[in-house]
Amino acid sequence: MAYFSIRPSLISYLVLVFLLFAATSSASKVVDVNVICNQAQDPSLCSSILNSKPGGTKGADLISLAQYTIDVARVKANDTINLINMLIANSDSDSKGKNHYKACLTNFNKDEGALKDIDYVQELLKNEDYFGISAAARAINIDIDDCITGYDTKDTPYDDKSKLPQHADIVEKVVDIILIISTYLIQN
Repeated sequence: MAYFSIRPSLISYLVLVFLLFAATSSASKVVDVNVICNQAQDPSLCSSILNSKPGGTKGADLISLAQYTIDVARVKANDTINLINMLIANSDSDSKGKNHYKACLTNFNKDEGALKDIDYVQELLKNEDYFGISAAARAINIDIDDCITGYDTKDTPYDDKSKLPQHADIVEKVVDIILIISTYLIQN
């Protein structure tokens, strides 16, 4: 009767290591920033943001680009929240404006708005749920659109002459970069 060893052979071990390396390296695939930014709503803004990544983008993998872009989105959303709070404080004589800005604050806040969704995108990236990132990023854009169009107030859109629409537009364009990167992550 032949005796078979249950210990893995050297070849099996090497195959396993190769497969683990291949799985790890596919998630960290390097994509040229120009390839990503050529698909963006605002290619020059995309290039400016991604090329400002500390350590540069040459050889940067998709995960690190996604992480950096999420961080930028968080900063831009917080800047927008600060602007909204200032607009609320300065709109005592304009009740329609004040209501609009309060609704926008809800659309951007950490409890139920864009900032909460950005934190969720961060969690999904850590969990390697790239389809989830795409869905959550789209939810951020819905929050932003609801703010700008006044969807939550059910009134006619507020004719906002402040810098809020420009701030919201920048957040939306940063989220667009996250969506593009998530597409590449899903493909791997």
